[in-house]
Amino acid sequence: MKTTSIMIVGVGGQGTLLASRLIGCVLTKKGYDVKLSEVHGMSQRGGSVVTYVKYGEKVYSPIVDEGEADFILSFEAIEGARWLPRLKKGGRIITNEREIYPMPVITGRMAYPENAISKLREKADVVSLDALSLAERAGSAKAVNTVLLGVLSRDMPEITGDEWMEAIDAVVKPAFVELNKRAFRMGREA
Repeated sequence: MKTTSIMIVGVGGQGTLLASRLIGCVLTKKGYDVKLSEVHGMSQRGGSVVTYVKYGEKVYSPIVDEGEADFILSFEAIEGARWLPRLKKGGRIITNEREIYPMPVITGRMAYPENAISKLREKADVVSLDALSLAERAGSAKAVNTVLLGVLSRDMPEITGDEWMEAIDAVVKPAFVELNKRAFRMGREA
C-alpha cells in the first residue's frame, strides 16, 4: 500500500486544523496508519498555516518534503502557490478561488498577484471553486474548510460519504455538525 501525502494550507483562522482532524479521524477508522503535523507561523494574526497529513500501511513521519504531496488542499490560491514545490508530479491542488489579502497587500506595499489560479494551472492539475459562496449557502463562511474537504473526498473513493459523516459527528462540536455536513455535501457535489 502506498503512502499518500496531503498538505492543507491557508491562513490563520480558516480551519486547517479541523480539516486535518477530520481527515485523520476518517482514515484512522479505516485502519490506516495516519500521521498529522501542524506547522504555523503567525497563524494567530492571519499568517500562513500548513498542516501535513500522511497515511498508508505504515507511516514514519508526517512531514511532506518537496515533490511528495499527492494533494494540496489550499484555502487561498496564493498559499497554494507558496507550497507548489511540495506537490508531486501528477498531484492535484484543490483551491478556494476567493482571495484573502495579506498585510503587505492591505497596506499597499505589495500588489496581490494577478491570475494566481491560472498560473497554478500552468504547473499543476488544479480544481478551483468559490468555496466561500458554497459555505455561506450551507450556513456559515467558516465552513470553507469542510466544503474543500468535500471536494477532496471525491479523490478518496475508499472512504464512503457515510464514513465522512461519522467523522464529522465525532470531531465537530455538536452545534456545528449539521452545518458542516451540509458544507461537506456541497463540496462533494460541486
